Amino acid sequence: MHTLVHSPSATTNMLDRVLSSRRVTSHLDASEMDASADDSKTKKQNLSLLASNYLSRFVPLLHLSHRLSHNLSLISCHSDHFSRFTFPEFCLYLRSGISRRVLSVSKGLSQTLDHLVFPGYLRVPYDRDLQLVKSERCRSKHGKTVQWTSKDLIKGLEEFVPIYETRPIKNNMYGMGFDHSFGLWFIARWLKPDLMIESGAFKGHSTWVLRQAMPDTPIISLSPRHPEKYLKKGPAYVDGNCTYFAGKDFVDFGSIDWKSVMKKHGISDLSRVLIFFDDHQNELKRVKQALNAGFRHLVFEDNYDTGTGDHYSLRQICDQFYIRGGGHSCFRDSDEARIRSKRKLFWEKAVAIDELCGPIEAWWGVGGWMRDDFNHSNKPISYAEHFQNSRFIESILDVYWELPPVAGPSLTHQTRYDPARATGPIVEDGRYGLFQRLGLSRLDRSVFNGYTQMVYLEISEQES
Repeated sequence: MHTLVHSPSATTNMLDRVLSSRRVTSHLDASEMDASADDSKTKKQNLSLLASNYLSRFVPLLHLSHRLSHNLSLISCHSDHFSRFTFPEFCLYLRSGISRRVLSVSKGLSQTLDHLVFPGYLRVPYDRDLQLVKSERCRSKHGKTVQWTSKDLIKGLEEFVPIYETRPIKNNMYGMGFDHSFGLWFIARWLKPDLMIESGAFKGHSTWVLRQAMPDTPIISLSPRHPEKYLKKGPAYVDGNCTYFAGKDFVDFGSIDWKSVMKKHGISDLSRVLIFFDDHQNELKRVKQALNAGFRHLVFEDNYDTGTGDHYSLRQICDQFYIRGGGHSCFRDSDEARIRSKRKLFWEKAVAIDELCGPIEAWWGVGGWMRDDFNHSNKPISYAEHFQNSRFIESILDVYWELPPVAGPSLTHQTRYDPARATGPIVEDGRYGLFQRLGLSRLDRSVFNGYTQMVYLEISEQES
């Protein structure tokens, strides 16, 4: 089959594109659901929660202050690097674990930070802890991976930031934030598909993102409510080169005669089609539907971690004992329980053992449940069935790539997703110069709080 390939010599500049999408289920429009149903999305932070979060981080450092104060004069750092931090932000900066990179400290102070700050209250767990909670990954059939590199992602960020600043929907509450907007734009821009399909459009932000990535490529948008309906209440985006199965014309992704639709759009090679799912449906169901229709390139916006989210995700499916970091201990006195309890104090979306585990110590899915349709369908699933689901996904998976966070938490000041459950950021903590040069410092901090491990898949029929 023909594979989508990035062409370095392509005449279209990345700055010339972008798209958008938003959450819609097959049967329920995002505006009609409870605002808390998808609480991992970008939204304004609760000030009291933010304050308590900060306090929980700072108090331990205050206890250490008498041990550190006599050594502070030994710290040599770039004055412009720390002048922008308030004391609370400096504590958050220390917690991220980069002080050893940007500070030149005495041996005594370094040991104090290592033994008192790093293993305990203030930073992302060091390696010993991370191995207990390290995020699981789906395994591809042949170990194939994406063609792009971290350098390509950084170059993409440099080009995408000014595009993002022109977005028509500035306050995309409960929609995609910056991280996923960039990821969708980058993937579409790299693959250069002949047709793009989105399931779930909300106000049209994702349609806009796709359009910026591929200015002339047709888009098919499926959404229970037409984005134009939101124009009556505020900013929204409706695309002129988009075929909408929305509103009264809505048809669910799994119910469309894709063979007929592809023929109408002149598409004979389905490997030239990119599908974006942001509809909060069981991702196993969506993968099977896409595979049966012959599609190969899929992006799932909300790839929820085990124990979280409102639908069964790829990340949950691939959470298995035989994968490093997979499976979970439900013993309340375990190391994992201790670490999760500690991290719950720092990150809003961290999951404690009591939330992770269901009856009979069921840790898969969400407490042993398979969620679907914005959590409006919720049924128990056995581990045997869960295991078979993972084996099926691995049998048809050619590529699995999770979008990294755009930047580390000391730079973005995000407080929601747990960094220990995500891949390393594109712009690492401590690299403020790069963060600033890319234009990321110009963005409001709230746009970085919607990360949910968005994933790109390439699939094909399982081998006999």
